[in-house]
Amino acid sequence: MATPRIVLFGATGFTGRLTAEALAARGARPLLAGRDQTRLTALADSLGGDLPTAVADVGRPESVRRIVGPGDVLISTVGPFVRWGEAAVAAATEAGAVYLDSTGEPTFIKRIFQRYGPAAAARGAALITAFGYDYVPGNLAAALALHKAGPGAVRVDVGYFVEGGMARRASAGTRASALGMILEPMYGFREGRIVPEHGRTRKFLVDGRVRHGLSIGASEHFTLPPAHPGLREVNVYLGWLGGLTRVAGVLAKATPTIAALPGIRRATEALADRVLRTGGGGAPATAGVSSRIVAEAYDAEGRRLAAVHLAGGDPYEFTAGVLAWAATTALAEGVHGTGALGPVDAFGLDALTRGCAEVGMTARE
Repeated sequence: MATPRIVLFGATGFTGRLTAEALAARGARPLLAGRDQTRLTALADSLGGDLPTAVADVGRPESVRRIVGPGDVLISTVGPFVRWGEAAVAAATEAGAVYLDSTGEPTFIKRIFQRYGPAAAARGAALITAFGYDYVPGNLAAALALHKAGPGAVRVDVGYFVEGGMARRASAGTRASALGMILEPMYGFREGRIVPEHGRTRKFLVDGRVRHGLSIGASEHFTLPPAHPGLREVNVYLGWLGGLTRVAGVLAKATPTIAALPGIRRATEALADRVLRTGGGGAPATAGVSSRIVAEAYDAEGRRLAAVHLAGGDPYEFTAGVLAWAATTALAEGVHGTGALGPVDAFGLDALTRGCAEVGMTARE
């Protein structure tokens, strides 16, 4: 039987390359996998020249299955995940491997928990989706806030905020995924169940400033309630749009109507494909990019019981770093459980806190 290893699928993309560098910095020797052998070889050479490579393509699912074996840790950075993510999930499930991905796409996250998770559990595989800036910090902040709040907490709100230069920093893959998300149904967690949701907004106080957030479907809706049975409501908000958030909320409420228009999905996919072909974005990280995550826990009367603020740097650097931490940890120590898992489920609250701190995401008092 082959020795388990880390497999990085999508290694030559923007996030994949950053993750490969973060893995190499940890002393790992991942198998670099992607569609183009020339680019894979160039990446391996840039990281020391002796890393193994393999050609794999979502258009040929058998090629993805061939690179994953029992006990392996598969990292997938191949997006948009709603369109191209299934091959990696299926390969990891069939092999009984640990699967990690960098998605932030609500529909794909929902599929992992509701559709793919049970099959993975039956095969002894662990699926840990959205293991990057989307949505590890919010899971961590919320778990810490709920721990501080105690059993009286019935609601938790999470907000994600970024400062400085993210419009240029966003990669082609991120922009294509964002286009794909425009027409996808959003969801929240209310009264103990997943429910449709569009356009909810709220304000947070972040570093002394009022910041606006727009609700989005995230992994927290699936991961937090099982660990905190008293929870009746989970809300996740993105605050990247600043003053345009409320306008975006109004537009989001019209999404079901827009999505029903003939040909609109095909047009959106074509635009996403064009974004991927033309590339652009993915500007180098700068010292001006920083991130803040807020989690607030409330009781049944709406009183705030606890709040946790996390501070970090560039979201892409965090994603690469935390994926590398998770993969090396999972390979060395395994993860807790099988099926679809959240970050805290898979690694434990203390270990996840330490791992995030290692890659620059720490709590602020």
